[in-house]
Amino acid sequence: MKLTSFCLAALFMLLGLGARAQQLSFKTEYIGNSGYYYLPPGEKPREKIGDAKGSAMVYQGAFSMPLSMKLNANNRPTAWGVGLGAAYVSLKNQNFSQHMVSEIVNLQLRVYHLRPLNDKWSMRASVGAGIFTPTTDFSRIGFKNVLGSGGVVFIRHLNPNLDIGGGVAINSSLGYPMVFPAVYVNWRHDGKFDVTIELVEGLDVSAGYGFNDRFKLSYALEMNGQVALLKKDGKDVIFSHQYIVTGFRPELTLGKTGLSMTAMAGLNLFRPASYSDRTLKGVFAGDNDYHFSASPYASVGLKMKF
Repeated sequence: MKLTSFCLAALFMLLGLGARAQQLSFKTEYIGNSGYYYLPPGEKPREKIGDAKGSAMVYQGAFSMPLSMKLNANNRPTAWGVGLGAAYVSLKNQNFSQHMVSEIVNLQLRVYHLRPLNDKWSMRASVGAGIFTPTTDFSRIGFKNVLGSGGVVFIRHLNPNLDIGGGVAINSSLGYPMVFPAVYVNWRHDGKFDVTIELVEGLDVSAGYGFNDRFKLSYALEMNGQVALLKKDGKDVIFSHQYIVTGFRPELTLGKTGLSMTAMAGLNLFRPASYSDRTLKGVFAGDNDYHFSASPYASVGLKMKF
């Protein structure tokens, strides 16, 4: 899995603001220590990079707010809104012979619009921009750390439990606009037993059981990531950090306040972290498959709807 997969996941996230009320969320993630490897092209086995190893702490926050909303007879909204997102990653890298990014800051602002087209189809569109940088020193941030994005997805409501869609998304990670395919899948099964597949804000697959109105336990698979735009050896490059995690995820709703708590304990299955040239050839190169191996994973989060 190279930078391409992260770009697609990030684009799904930019398009994935749904019909929600005002919402604020925070999340802290711990990814345990593990070795650093290189996977050569072809069928060759992976190679360990010396004694290099590392762990990570990820802190994320998000806020979304509809500016206007009205519902049709099928309870589907026509809405305009804004979303804010922030992430800070502290990478605890050890024994690397070459310089590795030690922190990542991502700040994003986007405007979204969604509307039903008819009884079976809806449309979502968004446009936004963000800062993607390897430093907390904002005096060092320039225009090349800014990434624009946008896109549109058309969604087919196949039945009350399944929505699928597709469209196009645009970002400027290479310094000029590039078009990527955008995919939307949302399937859920209601009741005490619940199965959800979402390819919207990254990837979230879960199967859970609701013990009561306040407590639910799921087994989940998630994919997330962050990116930094920087210069390395005089060239514009992209540093991408991704992770695929799985484990048990309890969710506790605190009364009728709109506040809920989530946590997760399990494994980080795969954590790519590498540089790519900020060119079309560099993004799709086959020689940048560097990753950390499996390690323990834990997270805790808060979400408020109001």
